[in-house]
Amino acid sequence: QVSRHGSFEHGTSTLRLARDVWASAEAERWRRVRAALLAARARRPGPGRDDKVVAAWNGLAIAALAETGALLGRPDLVDAAARCAALLVSVHVTEGARLRRVSRDGVAGDPHGVLEDYGDVAEGLLALHAVTGRPVWLHRAGALLETVLAHFRDADGAFHDTADDATDAPLLAVRRPQDPTDNAYPSGTTAAAGALLGFAAVTGSARHREAAVAALGAVRQHAGSAPRAFGWGLAVIQALLDGPREVAVVGPDGDPLRERLHRVSLAGTAPGLVVAVGTSGGADGDDPGTGDGPAPLLAGRGLVAGRAAAYVCRGFACTLPTSSAERLALDVGARVDLLA
Repeated sequence: QVSRHGSFEHGTSTLRLARDVWASAEAERWRRVRAALLAARARRPGPGRDDKVVAAWNGLAIAALAETGALLGRPDLVDAAARCAALLVSVHVTEGARLRRVSRDGVAGDPHGVLEDYGDVAEGLLALHAVTGRPVWLHRAGALLETVLAHFRDADGAFHDTADDATDAPLLAVRRPQDPTDNAYPSGTTAAAGALLGFAAVTGSARHREAAVAALGAVRQHAGSAPRAFGWGLAVIQALLDGPREVAVVGPDGDPLRERLHRVSLAGTAPGLVVAVGTSGGADGDDPGTGDGPAPLLAGRGLVAGRAAAYVCRGFACTLPTSSAERLALDVGARVDLLA
């Protein structure tokens, strides 16, 4: 579709295929054309590439890769999410569960993590925990959120974008940065609120839930007049109003029924729905989510007549468990016909 007027700037055109040719008789010709174009392009200087790793953006990518991989049956995407999470943990997380904002070639940079880094990385780790069932990701998220509560929150429960002991803290003693509005990605405040709420739903921690509710004060105050500036924050409020719903899926490792119930749970459309999967049992404790055991949401949830089962709960109060994927789909708003 190259034209006299062009599809780009100054009469130039961007080459593109307007139809699928790869299964046609023209496929071999197009492969030769594309190889010739690539060879010509290789003789010109390449564009610069921004190849630094930003913690917050990779946290969002972890959640997207893990959830998409689970829903589409793409274990390679889940593996990519896990590798990304492992890189952040090994390179960006320092002593005391503190984050560095950027890295390059496996070396962390100097800038300290800001609130959006903590919120988005915790969100990604929680999503990875829901998909894989590995407790380590829940505990890593919990450690980051402890740093959020200790260093980013003021006496009124509002969050600041920088930590109270960051390098610029003395210069900002009068007023530390504090912007709760969302843009192309969540603000630090709403990212932290969402992660705190999700963590509370998996662990039963009232402290984390109360912190999430307090952080949403700015959203409640301003979203009515400027809703487009609080998209993520409004989604978190919707999750809060729904519960959010909590799903505990229990059964033996490798059991096909447990895997199906787990997949239906992950496909649920209930706002802010959280999922924990594992063998029956779990752990209770005064410090949920910070040990090495399974998610507290699994505690006390057993098999039903010797079969894998799912428990749908709100505030850890659950309906009767079910081993029916169809019944579970109704409870979480999933389409079973898409999960055959």
